[in-house]
Amino acid sequence: MKYIYLVIFLLPTLLLAQDDLLSEIDVETEADYKSAAFKGLKIINFESTKMISKKELYFVVSHRFGSVETGFKDFFGLDQAVTRLNLLYGITDGINIGVSRSSFRKIYESSLKMRLVREKKGGFPFTIVSSSNILINTSLDDAILPGLTFENRLGYTTQLLISKKFSPDFSLQLMPTFFHDNYVDIDEQHNSQYVIGFGGRHKLTKRLSVNLEYGYHLNRAESSPFVNPLSIGLDIETGGHVFQLHFTNAQPMNTNGFLGQATGDWGDGDVFFGFNVSRVF
Repeated sequence: MKYIYLVIFLLPTLLLAQDDLLSEIDVETEADYKSAAFKGLKIINFESTKMISKKELYFVVSHRFGSVETGFKDFFGLDQAVTRLNLLYGITDGINIGVSRSSFRKIYESSLKMRLVREKKGGFPFTIVSSSNILINTSLDDAILPGLTFENRLGYTTQLLISKKFSPDFSLQLMPTFFHDNYVDIDEQHNSQYVIGFGGRHKLTKRLSVNLEYGYHLNRAESSPFVNPLSIGLDIETGGHVFQLHFTNAQPMNTNGFLGQATGDWGDGDVFFGFNVSRVF
């Protein structure tokens, strides 16, 4: 059974051999479509509908410091930082795969992102992208959790990303999301969880925009100490690349983590400063 799950985890990589199965057959040119609703691959924590172009390789470093509420004791979160390293590749303009490793719970993750339909001038009004992930939580300890199996370490996510570019300066995105953790910290919490995400971008200048996102959890256990994730940030365009700075009440960066385990309270100043920065090869 362990090897079956390992094959599932690596499945997006196997799609490299299937490039011709989902090749684009449209004859429309790029001029027929609206430009991307978001400049970054992520709004902040949520995936955006932006895709990596065919044969592009992205290396993304995401960083979240500890809570700024700690003040000088932890130098406003510097001593409690979490990092995620993510490698992404465009099989086609509409199919992206990735692998990542996060220091939060030592999570390894495989991802698949597919554009289903694209917003078109005078045509279909939305861009719709599917995003799926499989993760392995390697921090779980069988000495603390007797009977722990490999399956207990697994988690899954699937979501639809639905965006619309209302004007050159303003875009919105809706993200209905399902995620499942085979192991949860709260006994009353269902392993399968549901979230409706909302995100937006407003362009301030030629190279600067403000982003906002929120995830409304639909079946969180009443006894759960976790809260809905709320984040705000800035996108800074620099020579074709986007550098993202933000504040969020969720330190985890994997989808299951920031949706299911956000702990910060904006009212108390218990938020985390962070950034996403990418390099294209």
